[in-house]
Amino acid sequence: MTIKVGDKLPDVKLVKATENGPEAVQSSDYFAGKKVALFSVPGAFTPTCSARHLPGYVDKAQDLKSKGVDEIVATSVNDAFVLGAWNKSAGSDDITMLADGNGDFAEALGLTMDGSGFGLGKRGQRFSMIVDDGVVKELNVEQPGDFSVSSAEHLLEQL
Repeated sequence: MTIKVGDKLPDVKLVKATENGPEAVQSSDYFAGKKVALFSVPGAFTPTCSARHLPGYVDKAQDLKSKGVDEIVATSVNDAFVLGAWNKSAGSDDITMLADGNGDFAEALGLTMDGSGFGLGKRGQRFSMIVDDGVVKELNVEQPGDFSVSSAEHLLEQL
């Protein structure tokens, strides 16, 4: 079943990319008590993700925070080392990277995709959401190959 507005995020282990290395976090704890702009990409360092998706959130980070967002989180079915390197090369300190290395979070959300045709295997779909105290307030899931409703600009319009 796919997550929808009004649902609580599933409780799974994610791995936060930090300066001191990977740090395990539980999603229920991590998203509790704050308003988060969460976006998911099929893969770090992939073309649309690196050229448009992450840069949009970097550029709009202060605008999102001025609208009440406490934290901006990116997730992907990649490991924390890859997400940490991606953030260092194209991101900013305003973006928190939460690795979903085994795809458990994407699976629990009901937002997986099959990237086998591109050699990617099971991945998370491209989406964005506003999560307030662990509850989905806005949800924007892209159609395969699209990039519009999961952008930082679109999410800003929803705040």
